[in-house]
Amino acid sequence: MAEEKNNQKIASRGVPSSLSLYFPPYNSEEIRSFQDDTGALTRNLWSLSEIVNFVFSKKYQPKYYEVALGFLTHLSLKLEMHGDEISEFIKSNGISKATFYNRVLPRLRRVGMIKIERHTIVSIESKRKFRPMKITLSKTFGNYLLKIGDSWLAEIDDARTKQRK
Repeated sequence: MAEEKNNQKIASRGVPSSLSLYFPPYNSEEIRSFQDDTGALTRNLWSLSEIVNFVFSKKYQPKYYEVALGFLTHLSLKLEMHGDEISEFIKSNGISKATFYNRVLPRLRRVGMIKIERHTIVSIESKRKFRPMKITLSKTFGNYLLKIGDSWLAEIDDARTKQRK
């Protein structure tokens, strides 16, 4: 039976949206220019709202975009948030807990924008376990994309070098 599960084919419907990023055309009005006509990088940096747009498209997922942007902006000011602070953020902004915990938070974690840690604490009196949550910003998202970009540029340089020989 285990072999049957391994041999099953997955229907080709493309990449699931929960595993994809949104890349508008590089020359789109939706994003600020990042390179000049010769392909050299420009010196401007994208803002947090422009970066979040790649994870939750403002055009296609406006609610998730707003929630993620608000949360990351708040987290950027504090650098770390615990369960009670997260709960207060959700209440004060009128955000659905289901939207936040089931859609926004898992995706931010999956792409590497945040790091979620849980510590197990056992109460001496009741012997109950508690697992408080701590969320911090993570560099993984940037490192991941830098690695992809640097590898692509190396491939281009290598191909051009080979062609000159």
